[in-house]
Order: sequence, then structure tokens, then C-alpha cells
Amino acid sequence: MPNTSARPKHGRRARRRRRVDPARDQLVSSSLESAQQCLLNQDYGTAFVHYLLVLNLAPVFKDFAQDSFRFTLFKWAEELDSVGRIQELFDCYEQALEIFPADEVILNSMGEHLFRMGFRDEAAGHFHKALKLKPDFPEARENFYRVANWLVERWHFLMLNDHGRNRKYQQAIQKAVQNGCKTILDIGTGTGILGMCAKKAGAAEVYACELSKTMYELACEVVAANGMEGSIKILHKKSLDMEVPTDIPNRVSLVVTETVDAGLFGEGIIESLIHAWHHLLLPPKRGQGKFGEDSATGRVIPAGAAVFCMAVECLEIRRHHRLCAADVGGLSMAAAGELRSPVSCSPEQDDSTEPYTTERLSRLPGGYRALTEPFTALTIDFNNVQELEGLTSREVREMRLPVTQEGELDALAVWFQLHLDEENSLSTGPQEDTCWEQAIYPVHSAMSFVLKPLDELIVEVSCRDAYLRLSCVAVLRDGHKIYLDKRMDFPNSFKPIPNPNPEVELCSALACLQTSQSESEDFCMLECSEMALLNNQDYHQSFCTALTKLISELKVKNPNRNTVGMASFAADSSLLYVLDVSEGFSLLSLIAARQGQVKAYSSVEKSKQQNVLRRLARSNDVSEQHLEFWLNHTEDEQGMLQRPSREKLWSAIILDCVETCGLVRQKLMEKASLARFLLEEGGRIFPEKIVVYGMLVESDTLLLESAVQGREPTLGFNIAPFINQFTVPVHVFLDFSTLECRHLSDALELFVLDLMDVNKNYIEREVKVQATCGGRVTAVPFWYQIQLDPDVSVSTLSRNSHWKQAAAVLQDPLQVQAGDWIRLAVRLHKSTISISAHLDNAPVQMD
Repeated sequence: MPNTSARPKHGRRARRRRRVDPARDQLVSSSLESAQQCLLNQDYGTAFVHYLLVLNLAPVFKDFAQDSFRFTLFKWAEELDSVGRIQELFDCYEQALEIFPADEVILNSMGEHLFRMGFRDEAAGHFHKALKLKPDFPEARENFYRVANWLVERWHFLMLNDHGRNRKYQQAIQKAVQNGCKTILDIGTGTGILGMCAKKAGAAEVYACELSKTMYELACEVVAANGMEGSIKILHKKSLDMEVPTDIPNRVSLVVTETVDAGLFGEGIIESLIHAWHHLLLPPKRGQGKFGEDSATGRVIPAGAAVFCMAVECLEIRRHHRLCAADVGGLSMAAAGELRSPVSCSPEQDDSTEPYTTERLSRLPGGYRALTEPFTALTIDFNNVQELEGLTSREVREMRLPVTQEGELDALAVWFQLHLDEENSLSTGPQEDTCWEQAIYPVHSAMSFVLKPLDELIVEVSCRDAYLRLSCVAVLRDGHKIYLDKRMDFPNSFKPIPNPNPEVELCSALACLQTSQSESEDFCMLECSEMALLNNQDYHQSFCTALTKLISELKVKNPNRNTVGMASFAADSSLLYVLDVSEGFSLLSLIAARQGQVKAYSSVEKSKQQNVLRRLARSNDVSEQHLEFWLNHTEDEQGMLQRPSREKLWSAIILDCVETCGLVRQKLMEKASLARFLLEEGGRIFPEKIVVYGMLVESDTLLLESAVQGREPTLGFNIAPFINQFTVPVHVFLDFSTLECRHLSDALELFVLDLMDVNKNYIEREVKVQATCGGRVTAVPFWYQIQLDPDVSVSTLSRNSHWKQAAAVLQDPLQVQAGDWIRLAVRLHKSTISISAHLDNAPVQMD
């Protein structure tokens, strides 16, 4: 045994000296020098390799080289991204994180690349890690908020706040368990609430599956927090991939699911249930109805559904799905061909179109008018596997709907009644207070079509590809069929309804004549938001007015621009150059080119959309030499903001400043800063200024859509603290005109973004607003006045705006009395607006 009392010779252990390796040190020194030289030469790939070598061989240089290494990584990643070398891009980030595993900036940047590539779960993980390392890192926080909307969709909050829906599902599950269903599978478990209901009701075995990684992890946390971790098995798997006994030991007696969307079948419930009946569920009792309750057989909750439909007139739907104007910003649209949204209620649908979109009919601006009574389009029994399997092969069913009210046919609105069992059912109808929206099947007809009482609307119903598909094909009037699709040629029976606007009728006729040669040439799909923009007359007329004023002013400064001819045009000697960098389809470049002596550059990328602009240019007497598609000649988006030619500067640069959802576009101020340096003397950025307005409101609706509310557990389960981690501070795609709310103040100016004068901008601003009545301040909705010049502006709050609004939501409402003063601190960080409110020095954070 060693002498434990013996003292060491030295009170402190001698520090080991690093062995000197001259060759290694020389390699590190030369590689560091090469990295810095390559960085100066913008050879980012080689610089990155040299930095990797240096930092692996000599970690002592980490602090010294960290900033340069980050910069090199980001630049090299941009190059790899631009040429599609995605795997190499992520390899570089993995190598970087091996050296700097706790670098929140690199983690956040890798998350941004992952998000753009569609890897949302992985992106969220990187943003979350970055926030853990640096909780006040604004870029990571904003990115996490953005990705949270994808990972945990807002309807999860609405669903958990829908107490009626929760109770009915709970009652149906309790009854099934009491009647002998002891083994349960919850398909698409989400937060795990239905599986926990089954366990609480006394089920012996409960299994659940969830495809989303984020929701799977959330469900695991929720189940563990409620003491059921060992009694509910949750699989991160699609139910279609589950097998017995690999995933569950035996077939179960009950499947519970709510994998239904506004159109009932859109989340794949038919395919999931067919697979479940064949592989996961006990077989049904022979002759068993949809509500059969034999414990030795399998069954499904919900047991079945009935789908209802009615025809509606709605201007809001119309302007998002088809062209409503013959003239836009002074341009005749006759030669545009057929423009419509990718949502098509047509018998000739293809893979490029969706059969329906979703809306909450009760909140549509301007409302809607029912043109027919609701009718039953389809019924389905989820406990009848033969009926499920035969759904897609059902014959197309033709239905005749008596028209009850005169109006323009814009869409078919669809909802359903979900039968959980014989006692409990849920309706998603437009008059119900429910978490579901309605499915909208827009009608794309060749002309505005007015239905009249005594007409019969002929609708075809089918379930191709397990989607419910409805198509308005014709109207029966006075014994004659009037077909609604111009591509269906029935000359003997077609009797067009007179259009109250002769100009529109003439333009439609001209468009048909000019473009009937080739259907593929004259048909072009635009996104719903692009269609709404095209129909925004005020927007285009305002730009037309502002551009005309600017160009006239610049021509006065240079009289030669009024007299140059086409010979000079070829030499580009006296032209005005206008650049439109709007997102998506835009007519602004063409509106500019019509001014004369203007060469306009468009950022429209899609070839079919470019062809639309070319046809419109020819029909509106704009020479092709006056219009150029800028992105055809640039490698990446950043290349747009550069000189039109070596000797020239831009006369005007049109920036797309506000996203359709109601937020300022990312990196707007950075783009504006670059654009200012590319303007000729007297040139202008459009818009030159954006004024942000807001208002204090009390709105329970916004709270319900933003987080699980109340202190009471949901059906007795502790869920709110976990899902509310994904609460975002700003609610987007808001329609303020139909929002259920009380106004607690007048509108006031919150912030100003000056795109032309950098010296007038600020990062933070504090404003005071007085409450006009008492209540709870739950949110601050905000919108924008977009000033093109001092005299011309457009508002994102106007009735025909293609923009929605946004709102900063308080999770802890602020109680105020009439006359109270509230201080709002408004902050802009990289184009992201955040707001916090204070009353009597008590802050309530909204960012």
C-alpha cells in the first residue's frame, strides 16, 4: 500500500510545454496567409479550405480568425447555393460547426439555408440552439418565429381552444372505451390529446403516431408531463408505414384521428384508413354499421361524414382567382389571354392546379351571397372499408342545384358534418363557431356569369385521387344548357348573358380572337395574391401617376429626351431607365415603358408570364426594345441592383416593400440603401417612404389564434405550456376590416421608413396613444401608407388592397380605462417591426 501521508515534492503539477513543431507552424502560418490573400481575391472556396486547415491544426487561432472564417463560410455558401451544390454547402456548415459548435451566428445561418431548402424541423432545431446560446440574438429569434408558423400551424391553437370540439371527441372516445375498445391507435396525434383521452377513459393500450418531428417531440413532452409516458407509445412515423408486430404488437380495436382539412379529404384520411383497416385495425363485424360497438371488431372515430355545398357570389373570392378589369394602369388587358389562379373548379384539372383553397366565409370582406340552398354533395362511412376503397372509382355524379337568388357565380363553398358516433357530431359550416375554415372551389368562366332564379346550376362531383372535386359545368336556363367553360365548344346551345359593361365584353371577344390559336400560349396561371394585385386598380393607377410625374420632371431637366428618335434609342444615349424588382408577376415595368423614351427592366422570371407581358406590350404599342427581362441575364437575385449599363444609372427603381401577409419585406432597408447609389440625379426609389399606422384593440379572436388560452388545463391535461412555446408575437394574414374586435384608440402613426433619405431613419421610436374607451388591450394591428411621392400614396388597408394586415399580439392583455395614456415602443430590426406597450411604468412585452 502506498504511503498516503507522503507529501508530493511539488505543490503544483508542472505545466506541460507544447512541443515545438517547426514544419507544422510553418504550414499554419502559410495557410493563414493564403486564406487571407484568397479572401482579398474573393476566392472564397480556397480561403475556406485554408481556414479549416489552420483552425484544425492550431485552435489557438479561433478567437483571432472567427469573424473572417464566418464571412468566408457565408460567402462560399452563397456561391455553392447559386450553382446548386447543396450537399457541399451543408458539408461546409458541418465542418464549421465541428470547429465552432457554440457559434450562434453559424447555427442561425445554417438554419436559414435549411429552411429555404424545406427542412423546417431541422432549421427550427438550429434556431433554437442559437437562441439557447444567446437569448437576445434578434436574427435567431425572428427566424424561430418565422419557422414556428410552419412547424406548429395556427389552427393547433384554435383547435385546442375549441372547447366544444374537444368535449365531443372526449365523449365519443370515452363511450367507445366503455363499450369494449381497449386498444387504441391515434393517427396524427399532434399534441397527443386524443390518445391521452383514451388512456384517461381506461384504455389498456394506447399507441400514437405523428409524422412531423416537431409535433412528435411536442407530444412526447406533453404525454410525459401528464404522467403517461410509460402508458402511451408514440411513434415518429406515418401511419402508412406502420406494421404489426414491428410497430404495435397486435391489431387495435379503435382508431381515432382528426386528419381532416376544410375539404375533408385533403390530409389523406382515406388512404390512412384503408391502410389501417387492412393492417392495423381488427376487422369490422360483418354487417356492422358505422356506429357498431362490438369489442371483438375494429372501428373508427370519426365514424363518417356528410359534405355540403352551395354556390356563392363573393367579390373577395372573385378578385383572387380571375381577372376582373379590362384596363389596368392604363393598359388594355384584352391581349393578356386567360389569367387565373392555380385553384381551379374545372373538369379539366391537372397536377399544376389545386381543387380548392380555404377561407372563413364569415370573415370575408364584403361578405358573400348564397345563390343556392346547401345540398349534400357526398356521404362517407369510415367504418366501411369497401366504401372507402370504392371512393376514387365512384362515377362522376351530376347534380342540379336550383338557383334561389340572382348573383354572379364566383365559387362553390364546401363544409362538412363529422359524425364521431351516433350522439356526437361536429359541423364546419360557415355559421358555426368552429376552428375550421370552409373549402372554396372558385369558378373560372369565360365571362362574368349571372345566375337567375329558376336557373339550375349543373355541378359534377367526383373523388379522383381521393380529393373531393366539384366542377360547375353548365347552367340550365329555359331548357337550354349554357356551358361555363369557353374551351367546351357548344355553339348551338351557348347563349351568353349580356354584360353590363360593353367594353369588357368587347375586350373578352378580342382576347378570344387573338389567342384562340393555341391554348397553351394564351393560358397563364398566377398566384392568388398576384391575381388580387392585378385587380388592384388604385395600386396601378397610383404608380402610373407617380411614374408619369417623375419622367416628365426628368425630361424637363434633359430636353434632349423629348426629341430623340429610334436611332438614338439604339445608341441608348438619352434614355430613362426604370427597374422593377417586384416579387412575382408585375405590370409596373410595362406601365413605365409606355411613358416614352423609357427602357424598363422587369424581374418577372416565368416564361409564360413574360409572354403575357410581351403580348400586352405589342397590343399597347410598346416596342419590345423598351422592355427587358432583367433576371434572364443575372446569376442571382443580388445582381438585380446594379447599373443598367456601364455609363448609365437608373431613373427609377421600384421596390416591393410589403409582403402580402402584412409584414415589411426582409432586407428592405438594405436594398434601399444599395438602390440609392444607383439612381441618376433626380431619380427616385418607389416608394420613397412607408408610414406604419396602428391602433389599440381588444380581440379575443386574435388571442385564440395565437396561443392556448386560460389557466384551466385542456380537458384536464397540461398542454398549454408546451405548445405555447411556439406562440409568435405577430399575427399575419389578418383582415382588419372583418376582425372581431373593439377599437380602444384612434389610429396613430407608429413608425416611418424613409427609403430615399437615410438620415431620416431611426431604429426605435416611442409614441403615446390615449385610450378612447376602457377594455383589455390584446393587440396592436398595423398597416402601411405607401408613399410613392409627396402627393401620391396607396394604403394596405384599402378595401381593394391585395395586402393583408398584421398585428402584434399581447399574451398578457393590458387593462386600460378611457383617458389612459399608453406608451408604445416600436422597433425596427432588419425590416422586422416589434412593438411593446407600457402603462404606468408596467411593461407588457409583445416582441
